[in-house]
Amino acid sequence: MRESRIVAALLQEKASPEKWDHAIRVENVLQKRSYTSARSYAKTIRKRLERLNQEFWALLINGDNELAVQTAFCGTLEGNLLLVEFIEDVLRDAYITHTVKLEFFRWLEFLEERAQRDPTIYDWKESTKKKMGQVAFRILREVGFITSTRTPILQQVAVRPEIRSLLTKYNKHRISKCLDVSNRSFQAVQE
Repeated sequence: MRESRIVAALLQEKASPEKWDHAIRVENVLQKRSYTSARSYAKTIRKRLERLNQEFWALLINGDNELAVQTAFCGTLEGNLLLVEFIEDVLRDAYITHTVKLEFFRWLEFLEERAQRDPTIYDWKESTKKKMGQVAFRILREVGFITSTRTPILQQVAVRPEIRSLLTKYNKHRISKCLDVSNRSFQAVQE
């Protein structure tokens, strides 16, 4: 989360390309071993956060850890349709059916089903599919939907009112529904 806060601060101050380079390469603000890693990490985070309004950046920079995590998650969802669909289909179903543990094979089944709509998924290496699933489960753990990646027990997530307000203000209804996936009253409305 520290890295996301740093990148959000650079975005908020509208840092020039030179300032970005100086912060990432010279100051090594992300504290990576190599400039290549730092640049890659900064670029990935920046792409996620640029999809959000400056008000989200302020929450990320100034909010407590829970608020920052939920804000960063919104940025991740903005740029990751596959994760959005996994949450909408698989995670939502797990909550509705009161599944205790979100098994990893559900990710692989989800990709198989999605390959029916997008045959290019069949071309992905198995290692790529597994790595994507590991990343997805790590994200779900960081936000609090599961207890851990090794024993992914489902948990309830209380969406912060600040996040809910901004998602409503900017008509990000699909992301709001993803954040509300563990809310039982939300599930009942969607059925």
